[in-house]
Amino acid sequence: MTEKTEREKAQRSIAENRKAFHDYHLLETFEAGLVLLGTEVKAIREGRVNLRDSFARLEDGEVYLYNVNISPYSHRGYADHEPLRRRKLLLHREEIRKLIGKTVEKGMTLVPVRLYFKNGRVKVAVSLARGKKEYDKRETIKRREVERETRAAVKSRRL
Repeated sequence: MTEKTEREKAQRSIAENRKAFHDYHLLETFEAGLVLLGTEVKAIREGRVNLRDSFARLEDGEVYLYNVNISPYSHRGYADHEPLRRRKLLLHREEIRKLIGKTVEKGMTLVPVRLYFKNGRVKVAVSLARGKKEYDKRETIKRREVERETRAAVKSRRL
């Protein structure tokens, strides 16, 4: 087992988009900050976030995150936020230019893969992805099953 670096220990994972690994070929990943409200950050710290069916889109030279469900904070008072509102991603200008060039290609999209804390700030890993065809998905499932069976066979031989 490899020892985690100080930086990896500081990154506490909040939510993962497992569906993205199943439905897309992930090509390149970018780390982005999120523009959030106070109640949203508190709700995220409670783990009240869901990345399923979420996506990012480029609009007017800025990147926005859609369909990220951040449920309301449990101890909220009068302050509240809309759970499914669009949220702005904070990326460097060069990264945005690169994404604009890549997403123009047919079949390319931006998919949030992971939400995590880094040095007390909420970050999101956004991947440039191409959708898998149905036969690719079946192939991935077959490969996973074969790997599982071989691990089980090796484990049973050890005994």
